[in-house]
Amino acid sequence: MILESNTAILAWIALGLAALPLGLCLLNLPLYRKPAPARGRPAVSVLIPARNEEANIAAAVGCVLASTGVELELVVLDDHSTDGTASILASIADPRLRVALAPPLPPGFVGKQHACASLASLARHDIMVFVDADVRLAPDAVSRMAGFMQDRRVGLASGVPLQETRTWAEALLIPLIHLVLLGYLPMAAMRLSGLPALGAGCGQIMVARRDDYVRAGGHAAIRGSMHDGVTLPRAFRNAGIMTGLFDPTLFASCRMYASAREVWHGLGKNATEGMATPVALPVWTVLLGGGHVLPAVLMAVAPSTIAAAALACSIGLRLLLAWRFRQPVLSAVLNPVGVAAFLVIQWAALIRVRRGRPSVWRGRAYPAQ
Repeated sequence: MILESNTAILAWIALGLAALPLGLCLLNLPLYRKPAPARGRPAVSVLIPARNEEANIAAAVGCVLASTGVELELVVLDDHSTDGTASILASIADPRLRVALAPPLPPGFVGKQHACASLASLARHDIMVFVDADVRLAPDAVSRMAGFMQDRRVGLASGVPLQETRTWAEALLIPLIHLVLLGYLPMAAMRLSGLPALGAGCGQIMVARRDDYVRAGGHAAIRGSMHDGVTLPRAFRNAGIMTGLFDPTLFASCRMYASAREVWHGLGKNATEGMATPVALPVWTVLLGGGHVLPAVLMAVAPSTIAAAALACSIGLRLLLAWRFRQPVLSAVLNPVGVAAFLVIQWAALIRVRRGRPSVWRGRAYPAQ
């Protein structure tokens, strides 16, 4: 009887933790929308940091140069590439493209933040769009991002592109970005409150107003960060500048990682600036583990109507996100496994930092923060 009572309590807890992100996601989805194209032809600087991007840079540049509806300049910063990135850029003849070589990396700077800060200093226009080299933009993408800045009084905006997943590890873990963003961030509160903790974004695409960028300190304000998707919006909010989110799924795509090894290291490198802190990770473990892993465990060892309802909420949320953002259905069905693996990565990252081991990315090692 005691065991049955305990499992019943756990089932009710699992149901509450599974229903919470489902309810919040249903409230968030109408607020997370594709922006309209810009009015007129606004001047926009598109800025791409490139370090050893010979596999990506030609396609990235070609997509940006195909942009419509804006007065465009494209600046690419070659961050001391040792592959064919520089020669590929040199072969592209278009007056809208400028290529610059990154200055030496100063102490205390992460490579991407230094590259983006350097790019901002080279930009000529007031609207600056920072794009990773593995992002592919549709012709209307830059115009729509500029349109969002016209329509919203925010200093920085961002969104999660369509995430291309081709391996099992990518399909299992990468779609969880949308689960965390839409299931646990109250977007209505984000729009009304300037609290830094409500700042969120995706480092693959960021659009900023120059004056607000300068006032917030830009990428120099987060010079040691590996997770600009979280830290840059919070830097703006710390400066009293609002940030926003838009849905770029239909006009931008990205394949973030190409193997299980890259997924592990990529998600782990910046985890300790997001979930994997000594204070936050136990809370996230309860929220994610209790709402998405526990229902499946209960259905395996002590099935009940309440546990089934909890599992239905969890899988139903993932199926909704899979439909909305064109994610693999199998990833949604295997949600308990994906969330469990995601939490393992977070805990491994925290342990790595506590042991003083550095993060390694793009051939550079960064001390544990």
